[in-house]
Amino acid sequence: MRYVLLTLLILFGAPAFACDAPVTICADHGALLLIDHGRPAAVSADAGDDPGVLRAAANLRSDLGRVGGGAPGAIGIIAGTIGHNRVIDRLIREGRLDARGITGRWEAYAWQLVERPAPGIARALVIAGADRRGTIFGIYDLSRRIGVSPWSWWADVPVPHRDRLFVTAGRRADWPRVRYRGIFINDEDPALLSWTRRTFGGFNHAFYAHVFDLILRSRGNLLWPAMWGKSFFEDDPENARLANAMGVVIGTSHHEPLMRAHVDWEHHGQGPWDYTQNAERLRQFWREGMERTQGQERIVTIGMRGDGDRPMTEGTATGLLERIVADQRRIIEDVTHRPAAETPQVWALYKEVQDYYDAGMRVPDDVTLLFSDDNWGNIRRLPQPGAARAGGYGIYYHFDYVGGPRNYKWINTTQIERVWEQMHLAYAYGARQLWIVNVGDIKPLEYPASFFLDYAWNPEAMPLDRLADYPHAWATLQFGPAHAAEIGALLTTYAQYAARRKPELLDAGTYSLGEWPRVTAEWDALEQSASALRERLPAAYRDAYFELVLHPIMANANLHRLYRAVAEGRAAGAARFFARDAAIRHIYEQQIAHGRWAGMMSQTHIGYTGWQQPPADVMPRVPQAAAPAPPPILAAIDADHFTARVSDWRVIPHLGLYGSSVSFFPVTAPAQTPGGDSPHLDYPVRLAESGEVALQMILSPSLDFRAQGGLSYAVSIDDGPIQRVNVNGHVTDAQWSRAVIENRWVRTTRHRLAAGPHVIHLWAVDPGLVFQRLQLVRP
Repeated sequence: MRYVLLTLLILFGAPAFACDAPVTICADHGALLLIDHGRPAAVSADAGDDPGVLRAAANLRSDLGRVGGGAPGAIGIIAGTIGHNRVIDRLIREGRLDARGITGRWEAYAWQLVERPAPGIARALVIAGADRRGTIFGIYDLSRRIGVSPWSWWADVPVPHRDRLFVTAGRRADWPRVRYRGIFINDEDPALLSWTRRTFGGFNHAFYAHVFDLILRSRGNLLWPAMWGKSFFEDDPENARLANAMGVVIGTSHHEPLMRAHVDWEHHGQGPWDYTQNAERLRQFWREGMERTQGQERIVTIGMRGDGDRPMTEGTATGLLERIVADQRRIIEDVTHRPAAETPQVWALYKEVQDYYDAGMRVPDDVTLLFSDDNWGNIRRLPQPGAARAGGYGIYYHFDYVGGPRNYKWINTTQIERVWEQMHLAYAYGARQLWIVNVGDIKPLEYPASFFLDYAWNPEAMPLDRLADYPHAWATLQFGPAHAAEIGALLTTYAQYAARRKPELLDAGTYSLGEWPRVTAEWDALEQSASALRERLPAAYRDAYFELVLHPIMANANLHRLYRAVAEGRAAGAARFFARDAAIRHIYEQQIAHGRWAGMMSQTHIGYTGWQQPPADVMPRVPQAAAPAPPPILAAIDADHFTARVSDWRVIPHLGLYGSSVSFFPVTAPAQTPGGDSPHLDYPVRLAESGEVALQMILSPSLDFRAQGGLSYAVSIDDGPIQRVNVNGHVTDAQWSRAVIENRWVRTTRHRLAAGPHVIHLWAVDPGLVFQRLQLVRP
């Protein structure tokens, strides 16, 4: 366990104070002192290097000063980009700095301890980047390893003091496996909008400087900026210039073609947003978007959806969309004076746009095909394994969403285990060009956003057997090692409870009167543990702990108590919990961090009557009926409690609504024929009475990402017939809505069994299904 945790700390940047790896930061000994009695080593960079590198080097100097507390001493760190730093280039020519494996590789960097790298410098840690962002990531990697969290500014995470820090000898190199990795600020009204206006006066470059810094410190490189009623390029022209200077690639969202914000058409457009009626004006509008971003690093969205993120037409107008794409690429060539293939482009197959792709529409090979989830974390389509494409494939994923069956944008409800499982699929199937995730207001989605970007950097570095250690490693970076295991467990348990039902979907009918006491007791215990731990933390960490850990637990626990009181007809209790909800918001916005997050918890979440949010939280009517009691369960077995396993089934820890889940690997395996010695799991059960039973298989709500008519499994009991079950091949909108509301598929087979012991056989057919629980009930 210690080796696995140390590996994760090294890979994901938490401070590791054990000195048994090359160029590792440690507290007790090493080859070079980075901080000596509070005095940090000085950082040297070449004035001719990229502005983003120089800015990152300046931030590293500041970070070292924050950790050590003293003024800088002699030069101990040399940071720069190959071809742009004279010292580094000379060391490479002399054979004293090893650039193998990084030269010419996208965003790669190496750390190496070098003796006498320059006159007057006895020894230095050299950070050499293959390109400007390689250097920037190498620099910020060091910042994380000395204890500066990417969330230091955004979540008030303290920088721990270290009187002495060393770096061990040796060399190591790193680079991303996914080319573009980013976040999308979206659905940002009212919370982020309210806070940003108070803090910065709007979505200007002062605000975005902190966003860009967060992305780069998290080893991301891409932003889709806030877009509802906002123009990144026009609200403040410095936004785009600063992004380019700092090294962040800017794109526009899935429905904003050729670098034009959605609101730009409202401000400048003439006539309808309709290519069949207004093509010439639309082309000029798009041309202006390309012209104003010339010379800036960008990813250009192509295609077209309807105004306001709606379908462009009724049905699938493939010929029209093909003409639009062809015209857009001509605009790109006219503006850049280069072949369109030399400008990175993305076609987002979001919602109904995927219908065009499924109907056979194709775009030029250099365009990245950006597949999407269903807005609820379930990937809809993936390429065939090994399908080559010059522009590659990507994924647009969601931690926040506005739409049916209901918005969810208040607090974090994402299990990182589900993110791992779905994005592991994506990586295995070859979607490696671009990963971008909708993070809503940024806060309070810090934890899953960290995981998404950490995993995107190198999915191969986090195989399944290391996934369970990520919460501990992340908590170590934010809060230090003393309580990291406890905090990691709280984060994991919270996400599992929250995954049962998103807060916006919670109501008195979510559980029966018999179930509510058990559910609220679990939340009560979790909140008590989280609150008690806060009191044991040093005072400096308590604000960050409230924001990152305690607040979602406290707020969600209170909401469950509210709806239990409503279900039980306790009007006074319900009113008290409703008032407590507002009080918890007040703590977050006014009492934590000296009130710097005022407005950030203004998202409404109580009183939904449809998919759209209410204008204000509304006290539920009392009484409301609880759900009817579910049928008695004869036997329930969590899927990881098998007694026999044939072939490569793996447990995904903590994934799902109950315990842990299982899935068949590798995820790219061909379909299996069930029976005999084919892959299967065995589960023993005992029935008290003979009769007909229904075997309910509870699965995660995966979709038919292979586009093969559905993903299937098979079951049999004892030596009985094998029954094959198609999980998701023919799903109605109502069935899909129920699946994402409940966060599960329930698939049922019927069997007639005698009293006594039996063995259930779960047979693999298609990979990509995640099994959570087996239940036997009377039909």
